[in-house]
Amino acid sequence: MRFKHTAITLALITTLSACGGSGSDDSSTETPVEPTTGFSFAATEMITNLTDDVIVAGYANLAAEGDALLLATQALLSASATQADLVAAQNAWKSAREPWEQGESHIFGPVDSLSIDPHLDSWPLNTTDLQTQLDNNSGFDAETIKAWNDDVQGFHTMEYLLFGNGVDSNTKLIADLTTSEREYLIALAEVFRDYAVQLDDAWQVSYNPQDTNALPYAELLKTPGDVNNAIYSSQLSVIEELINGMIGIVDEVGNGKIADPFGESLATADTSKVESQYSWNSLTDFADNIIGVRNVYQGEFIGSTDKTGVIDFVAAADPALSTRVASEIDDAIISIQAISGSTDMPFRQAILDETGRARVQTAVDALSTLQSSLESDVLPLLSEWNS
Repeated sequence: MRFKHTAITLALITTLSACGGSGSDDSSTETPVEPTTGFSFAATEMITNLTDDVIVAGYANLAAEGDALLLATQALLSASATQADLVAAQNAWKSAREPWEQGESHIFGPVDSLSIDPHLDSWPLNTTDLQTQLDNNSGFDAETIKAWNDDVQGFHTMEYLLFGNGVDSNTKLIADLTTSEREYLIALAEVFRDYAVQLDDAWQVSYNPQDTNALPYAELLKTPGDVNNAIYSSQLSVIEELINGMIGIVDEVGNGKIADPFGESLATADTSKVESQYSWNSLTDFADNIIGVRNVYQGEFIGSTDKTGVIDFVAAADPALSTRVASEIDDAIISIQAISGSTDMPFRQAILDETGRARVQTAVDALSTLQSSLESDVLPLLSEWNS
């Protein structure tokens, strides 16, 4: 149960009377005004911090990781490329994956309107068409790949080429990486880098490359209600966007990314539905998704100084609720990470193991609890906020 702060305004009406020279006493009466329910919170600092130090900072990091990934794949084309070079490219892929997955907690704005999400992260991968492209093309170039279907480019195409099929292992030998695969990887990484830069620019330069007057999307988030802002009419609409972003990814992780391959029973588990299965990076992906929720909620990245986040908005209405949700976010992250158990079991194996499935169910339950709190307790605060 949450409580509401009640602001009671008392109007003091003083009536002064003078009756001849008798000097009669002044009389005062207090007339209570009908109380208003709700709570007050100044949102400008929170919105500015989340925009600049969480969202924009995350996309800038993604663009930087895209550059590093391209350089790492280019090293693979050398005749002297070694297994260490392949491992470096694999690690660069994982490093780029982190800010992207954390950013799914705020997957609105240009990432959606510019179709960057499907360009970078379509799943499942079409391995049949991928092989057709490898068999029928050579000397791949970025502009050509951009015209292809999303399911033969982006994160998971690079993942498949870098790590192999992921069935028995996520270790691929450099000797098994063909020249055609190396060329395809480099072009894919260039495409990835271009889209990451475009997304970064959309937030910091102009959200619509076709409109020279379009503002940076960050400015739209920070100036709701401005005459030039056709997207956000008020700070309330911005906070609603942020909260719904958190709800959306919690729902997707618990009821999609985990639940779909998990199935109703061991007999119905389906490893083909596991995202990031080739690299065995699934659990890291899922945890990063919820770490992204924590970033928005707390208003900070790990290791950063405390700044204003959604937790402060919630605390203005209900301090106990704000603490409970923070704990539920941490519980969800820990439960996801615990799925690997003591043997570092990848998710695709955990859903086929009875004890692993018990750990998966614990994580699903934690995500369900968090989603319920965000939907039933946090989101309704918007209607109580005296904005």
